[in-house]
Amino acid sequence: MAGTLSRARAARRIATGAAFGGGGIGLLAGAAVGVVLAEVALAKRSVGSGSPQAPNADGLYGTAFANGTEPLRLGMLGDSTAAGQGVRRAGQTPAALLASGLAAVAERMVTLRNVALPGARSDDLERQVSLLLDDPDRLPDVCVIMIGANDVTTRMAPTTSVRYLSTAVRRLRTAGAEVVVGTCPDLGTIEPVYQPLRWLARRVSRQLAAAQTIVVVEQGGRTVSLGHLLGPEFEANPRELFGPDNYHPSAEGYATAAMAVLPTLCAALGLWPESDHPDASRDEDILPVAKAASAAAAQAGTEVTAARAPWALLKHRRRRRLPAPVEPARNGSHTKR
Repeated sequence: MAGTLSRARAARRIATGAAFGGGGIGLLAGAAVGVVLAEVALAKRSVGSGSPQAPNADGLYGTAFANGTEPLRLGMLGDSTAAGQGVRRAGQTPAALLASGLAAVAERMVTLRNVALPGARSDDLERQVSLLLDDPDRLPDVCVIMIGANDVTTRMAPTTSVRYLSTAVRRLRTAGAEVVVGTCPDLGTIEPVYQPLRWLARRVSRQLAAAQTIVVVEQGGRTVSLGHLLGPEFEANPRELFGPDNYHPSAEGYATAAMAVLPTLCAALGLWPESDHPDASRDEDILPVAKAASAAAAQAGTEVTAARAPWALLKHRRRRRLPAPVEPARNGSHTKR
């Protein structure tokens, strides 16, 4: 209990520092810096090779539901995980999987626009949001953001990181879009990362994820904890769920992530059974925002959404099986390729 309270206070300090421009808590400090940086160098030499460029998944999904209804517009923002780096087919990217799943639940076509950039940090979100909002006639109905890993590895101050995220969510919400954020993944699960970096990476990843949750919920968005890239499956089956570079997810890994995010994405649009009452049998609860954020960061796949201030609803939604991966229809074509 004391540990949970301590983590919640740390996350709240970061979020408060972001709001008021404080310097915040550094991700790396003390005598361990030299050792950690040496291990970062070793890890970087082990990852990043053998990973294909992220395929372009933009286009129209759910063409079987073409009935004259205007398609839903889904925007994807973030880093290489949001872009889908590590797989070769557009239909295997998380954005495409989410677009296909959303179309199936809504029984309506979905237009996807992905502006995520491999290697991006949270300070790139300003540019990405501007790209999505550049045409007032095609503003997104809902956006998914996956960001944070590069903030940790490049030692961006967490207060700075969450300040950029908060601003991005506020701009999208002001434009009328619902927002779902997949919080910083647990970098301690990456195979080439060794101790003490593994322990430190896990600690700061969760700390950033909790702070992200606080600022997102306070701006009217929802979060889903990506944790150790969504579930014990990654630690139990790293060969199947990590891609060839041992850093980015494989097609199966992205599908696992998308299955956890899809229920929250649909709930944000009113397409999923919604209840303001937590289900105790599923370890759901209503907690102060900081405590909910800390609890979510420690358990992958957990959703946090606003309840009556200053409380938040902690939910563990049942995952829905995704449709088979499909390639987007482009240039007005409704043909799956």
